[in-house]
Amino acid sequence: MTSPDDWWRDAVVYEVYLRSFADSDGDGIGDLGGLRRRLPYLADLGVDALWITPWYPSPMADGGYDVADYCDIDPRFGTLADADALLAEAHALGLRVITDMVANHTSEQHPWFRAALAAGPGSPERGRYFFRDGRAGGSQPPNDWISAFGGPAWTRVREPDGSPGQWYLHLFAPEQPDLDWQHPGVREDFDAILRFWFDRGIDGLRVDAAPAMAKVTGLPDAGHGPGALFESRAWVGNPHWDVDEVHDILRRWRRIGDSYEGGRLFVTEAVVNGPERLSRYVRPDEMHTSFNFDYLSCPWDAGRLRAVIDASLAALEPVGAPATWVLSSHDETRHVTRFGRQRTGAATMGFDTAEAATDLALGLRRARAAALLTLALPGSAYVYQGEELGLPEVEDLPEEVLQDPTWERSGHTARGRDGCRVPIPWEGDRPPFGFTEDGVQPWLPQPADWADRTVAAELAQPASTLSLYRSALRLRRRLIGGTDVPLSWHDAGDAVLSFGRGPTFRCVVNLSGQHVPLPAAGRVVLVSGPCAGGLPPDTAAWLQIADT
Repeated sequence: MTSPDDWWRDAVVYEVYLRSFADSDGDGIGDLGGLRRRLPYLADLGVDALWITPWYPSPMADGGYDVADYCDIDPRFGTLADADALLAEAHALGLRVITDMVANHTSEQHPWFRAALAAGPGSPERGRYFFRDGRAGGSQPPNDWISAFGGPAWTRVREPDGSPGQWYLHLFAPEQPDLDWQHPGVREDFDAILRFWFDRGIDGLRVDAAPAMAKVTGLPDAGHGPGALFESRAWVGNPHWDVDEVHDILRRWRRIGDSYEGGRLFVTEAVVNGPERLSRYVRPDEMHTSFNFDYLSCPWDAGRLRAVIDASLAALEPVGAPATWVLSSHDETRHVTRFGRQRTGAATMGFDTAEAATDLALGLRRARAAALLTLALPGSAYVYQGEELGLPEVEDLPEEVLQDPTWERSGHTARGRDGCRVPIPWEGDRPPFGFTEDGVQPWLPQPADWADRTVAAELAQPASTLSLYRSALRLRRRLIGGTDVPLSWHDAGDAVLSFGRGPTFRCVVNLSGQHVPLPAAGRVVLVSGPCAGGLPPDTAAWLQIADT
């Protein structure tokens, strides 16, 4: 059985995108007060922990992932006292709290970067970042590196005397200059930042963009061609992503976390080339878990899903780390929408565009089946807010409300990630659906037809997606046990996933075009959709097998 200190090995973690979860002060932006009011909902849902997206002071050029102060709370979200109260109330409900740590880059408004701009070329202040002279007499970027949001990864500055000057590196938006983690001051300051939050009672950290935190010395060209996308899952030997020296930083952080009683959890965002590279981030002296983007991006196809599951488990077994399964996040098109398209896999972050009409009924049916598949797999799982309501991507947001950096950086050709960040609906029959005060416009508008997708509406419907998630989360541990119960596949045809966890639990997912029979010795305990005369297409079932 999992020990209390190893709670994370089979935990279900709920991602709270703070701006879009619940607003308590009527400004249309989600905040800590709103989250505190809704903590009982999360506890009753049955999750073990919540991951909160960045709550630090920020100009919000990238939704809070541009941090101006690592040891405070953005006034739009509340105060440090609110954060302390949230921690106490969550812990009292049995919920652990994980927060985001954005350490590859700061905001351009961070005092470190403002000092670097003011100090000029060659100064110690610029040593914290990557300031370099340009090519072609200074007029061209120092190398060919690209930004995740489109375009080059370099921006030229005006020097204190007003002349065109050096360039600085930003693998994301220009408002997010990359830190140089070879600088001893950077490492020491982040040691103190981690301890600041761990001392306040944070249970763990989600490490944003971990593979970006080390660069090859000399910053050589990467070989990116014109118009190249930030397709890090395909990169091998890239000089600005998944460089081996990043693991020195992660080991340093792990030692800090382990110095606290019971330890502190680290989960990495590491979009790298395959399960073997991912497994390096969760070696015994590094991070505990890492998001499985190969699973998130996998199309709705039985063979490919099984291959990803097998490869993930095989790569992680030698390092003793559990897998972490993810279907959606604040960075990806919601899977209800993806699964209703002809191409059901996820595209490169922020550049996912529909090529044809989306069948949302089909997408929801598949999403419900995927939920049972995900929650039956060995390891931990992450649920993105609204996923449990079956929310689709909002694909028709007016252009004037779009805020994702991808929209501007792509020259208005890619709408970015705002469609998965629309505030979730709680109650009522019209916007803002209890997210904020009546008559207040949320920071992103909600569709008017979400009345049947509110928490209140779905709680009243036994067949709703919310009811399915609540049932699955309650049954998961009782039927399966812990994460140490291995997976064993059963032959049920090429388009059907059928596996056991222990002698009495079976999960069957039908990805074929016709009904398939269920094991005769099995009693259906939970099913993702109507089930009569066999398991219908795009449907999953949990069964209890007679123990012989």
